[in-house]
Amino acid sequence: MSSSVEKTAITPSTHTAPPAKFSHGVRKGNILQVAGQVGFLPAVEGQAPTPAGPTLREQTLQTFANVKAILEEGGASWDDVMMMRVYLTDTGHFAEMNEIYNQYFEEQGLKEAPAARTTVYVGLPAGLLIEIDALAVLG
Repeated sequence: MSSSVEKTAITPSTHTAPPAKFSHGVRKGNILQVAGQVGFLPAVEGQAPTPAGPTLREQTLQTFANVKAILEEGGASWDDVMMMRVYLTDTGHFAEMNEIYNQYFEEQGLKEAPAARTTVYVGLPAGLLIEIDALAVLG
C-alpha cells in the first residue's frame, strides 16, 4: 500500500551531491528529516568538500549552518525541530560543544521549547569532529 503523500529529496545549492545514495534531507507531508551534516564549507564547483576549520567551534557553527540550510530549503526552521542528534569524535569535546550549542540557539532566538537531543561518540572521516542530524515537524 503506497502513501499518497509525496516524498521529496532536499538538497540546498550550498551542498554537493551526497557521496552515496542518500538525500541531505527528505520531506514527506509535515515531516522533514535532515541527514547527518558535518562542518564542510559551502560547495565550490570542481573542489572537494573542505571543513570550515580544525576547531570544534568552526566545525560546529558550520554544521549548524548546513543543517539550517536544509531546514529552510524544506520549509522549516529551528523552531520546527523536535529532535537533534549530535555525534562527537572526542568525549573531551562535550562541555565545549554544549557551550557552543547553547550560545548558538540563544542567538537564533528560538520561540518554541528547545529540541530534544542525544549526543553520542563516533568515528568520523579524518579531520571531522562533529556531525548533527535533525528531525522537524512542520505545522
